[in-house]
Amino acid sequence: MTSLEFNHKLISLEDNMERFALSLTYNTEKAKDLLQETYLKALTYKDKYTEVANFKAWAFTIMKNTFINNYRKSVRENTIFFKIENLSLLTNLQESQLERPDSEIASGEINNEIEALDDEFKIPFRMHAEGYKYKEIAQSLNLKIGTVKSRIFFARRKLMGTLNDHQ
Repeated sequence: MTSLEFNHKLISLEDNMERFALSLTYNTEKAKDLLQETYLKALTYKDKYTEVANFKAWAFTIMKNTFINNYRKSVRENTIFFKIENLSLLTNLQESQLERPDSEIASGEINNEIEALDDEFKIPFRMHAEGYKYKEIAQSLNLKIGTVKSRIFFARRKLMGTLNDHQ
């Protein structure tokens, strides 16, 4: 296929590609940018196209992959990492949030309700809350992992029910 034929085929898809870009971005300006970027990539890699392949599918795949790559890039760019020089600030922040009067009351109520659970539910639940993994809990209590998961689930459900009744 000559360059002229390739360009003609690519431009003939403009309306369809515009609609597809708009369906991906939901924004007219971003759709136009995506269309331009797709054209640029298609022209750059036109030597990769083989006439055996469906031209429309090839062009739309370039657009879809470009959209996905741009989305992933924007997610990475919007991820914010904080470097805290003084970790005591972070500790003070967490402690100050725990020292609220209403949180002390709620914490006390929660602990009372946990203590009211039967040991078969309370022990796995406490271990899980302390950070033990299901497998570790199962091994230390000599239970099957499914049993541990179900007991923790039922403990949560019972706690949620009783704590909702207190409000």
